[in-house]
Amino acid sequence: MKKFQIFGTVAAMMLSLTSCDLFELDNYDEPEETIWGEVVDVATGERVLTDQGSEGIRVRLTELSWGDNVEHNPDFYCMPDGTFQNTKIFKGHYYVRIDGPFIPLVRETPDGVLLADECPEVDIKGVTKLKFEVQPFLKVRIVGEPQVSNGQIRAKVVVERAVSPADFRDKVQPTRGSDYSDDLLNVTDVQLFVSYSSSVGYRARDERWSSAVTYQGNAFESNLGEEITMLTNGEIPSGRRVYIRAAARINYSTAEVYRYNYSEPMEVLIP
Repeated sequence: MKKFQIFGTVAAMMLSLTSCDLFELDNYDEPEETIWGEVVDVATGERVLTDQGSEGIRVRLTELSWGDNVEHNPDFYCMPDGTFQNTKIFKGHYYVRIDGPFIPLVRETPDGVLLADECPEVDIKGVTKLKFEVQPFLKVRIVGEPQVSNGQIRAKVVVERAVSPADFRDKVQPTRGSDYSDDLLNVTDVQLFVSYSSSVGYRARDERWSSAVTYQGNAFESNLGEEITMLTNGEIPSGRRVYIRAAARINYSTAEVYRYNYSEPMEVLIP
């Protein structure tokens, strides 16, 4: 009987200690610092329009305050207008990297030797603002007003190079070695995305009406800088208000993703 009482007392003490640990309040401050940034074309100062998802511009923060061997924060992505914001960051010293439809800011040889790193280290405290100046692969525009007939939208799209082939080759070839080819510059497809959302893009598209034209090899080369006509699929119901956006990409991936360059979204009323 005495043995039971001793065990019971010890168990009660352990339970009491464990209970204290379980219900101890977390006294760490909530992350409340903000980072805001924009990604612009270094040649024009215009924002690089993107998609709001993993096919768009990725932002990756790595806090360096605790040393070199640290994991990066969860990735987040730019908004369609080429800006990004995260309002839940702990105060600290960070390395900020972005990857998107532009010449990579971090470039390495196939053997992992660092060639260039144009990403900044910043102290994030309060509201920290950044501007990234990049070289987009393409510039995409919708020219004039889209025309609507029988529930289909007809738009004239212009796709131009935003970085010269020579500059692309100069910066990308060392990262590919013998695997480099000028075929990486080929435009592979042009898209006309349709959505009820103003955030229209690859992630926010209605597949019933969005359309695409694909190109083999360098077949699109003669169309660079020229108007091409894109026509949506199906029949959009009368009286609907939709948004369209043109996009194009080249045969080159950044951070293992083939990413589109975008036009501004346009609102279209279906009569």
